Amino acid sequence: MAYYNIDAILTDAQKVPCTFELTVPGLGYLQGNAGEDMKQGTKVDLPLWLGEMLAVSNPGGSSSLATLDLPAALSHRVMNALKADPKTVDLRAQAPHFYNVGARMLELFEEEDMVDILTDTFKQRAAEIADQAHNPRSVLGEGAEFTKGLEENERQLFRSAHDGANAVKKWFETAQKT
Repeated sequence: MAYYNIDAILTDAQKVPCTFELTVPGLGYLQGNAGEDMKQGTKVDLPLWLGEMLAVSNPGGSSSLATLDLPAALSHRVMNALKADPKTVDLRAQAPHFYNVGARMLELFEEEDMVDILTDTFKQRAAEIADQAHNPRSVLGEGAEFTKGLEENERQLFRSAHDGANAVKKWFETAQKT
């Protein structure tokens, strides 16, 4: 994680499901039960950074404190929907930093299918984003509806494509005047 990168910070704050493999004394406050123990087998949603630390920790040479599961944003249901038609899925509703969460989870899990699905999804959606960004109506009301379903990387792509198209248009206008 880049220390001062706000997108990386927000990605690491994304909640992921974890299952405790050991009973941990006094850790019940993570579940809202102050002063109690976190029992073995307890499932709780934790920020990605904390879940990762608990999953890779190995106290006393035993198993890790917790296992990390894929978040709902990367579930089989969502992956199947992305395979069917990536343009119809509201990625922002899944996770505001969907691709970043996917990349972080792929650092922890070996999911070859997920790599292909996320890559294909970005390619197909990027073409649509570029088309919408070059469309003059995209800045008006029609484009606002389109951008609602875009996750943060896609919004940055949209802004860059739109600003780039405007810059080229202005350059042509000034070149024609001279």
